Amino acid sequence: MPLSDHEQRLLSQMEQQLLSEDPKFASAMRGSARRTGRRVLVGSVAVVVGLLLLVLAVGVDTSSSALNVVLGVAAFLVMLVGAGYAMSSPKKRPGPVGVVGTDGQPQPRPAPPRGAQRSGFMERLEQRWQRRRDER
Repeated sequence: MPLSDHEQRLLSQMEQQLLSEDPKFASAMRGSARRTGRRVLVGSVAVVVGLLLLVLAVGVDTSSSALNVVLGVAAFLVMLVGAGYAMSSPKKRPGPVGVVGTDGQPQPRPAPPRGAQRSGFMERLEQRWQRRRDER
């Protein structure tokens, strides 16, 4: 039984609110992204091309066996990259894109002030060191 328009709006609002309040939990509940048919197709084509390169490396009768080894290694790498690409999931979107307003509609997240930047790990360590030094 499909959800009514009102129920779909409520569910969407709840999802946006969860994304803005706890993005880690929301991404864990969302699960892994599904593989697309295009990724599987491109990966499969790469594996087939790698197999053809491998057959070429074995079948070519050259006086230089180094060429056969290089072709064989290249074929293996092409197959490996193709299989990895086909099995991997597309990149996920980074975190929530906004916050839920009082009207229940998603709104863009306010930009941080220009002067405020996140301090790096080393800067935080230096600040702690300075505080400890000043306390003594």
